[in-house]
Amino acid sequence: MKRLSELEPGQRAIIHSFENDDLLLKLMEMGCVPGEEILVEMKAPLGDPISIKVADYQLSLRIEEAHSIWVNILN
Repeated sequence: MKRLSELEPGQRAIIHSFENDDLLLKLMEMGCVPGEEILVEMKAPLGDPISIKVADYQLSLRIEEAHSIWVNILN
């Protein structure tokens, strides 16, 4: 298991859990639910923000938000 912030562009993963309960509802409303497959599409040159594809749409997250999401890598 890794944090979403540790993945590189092109990597796929399944959302496992969230570390920060304050972000939990916000992220779930955006389609980031446990069991959902995600694809890391891009990272900004300095690593913030990160762009992912989840539930058939693109979502940009700040690196601290991505750091609070635990995933299981699929590759």
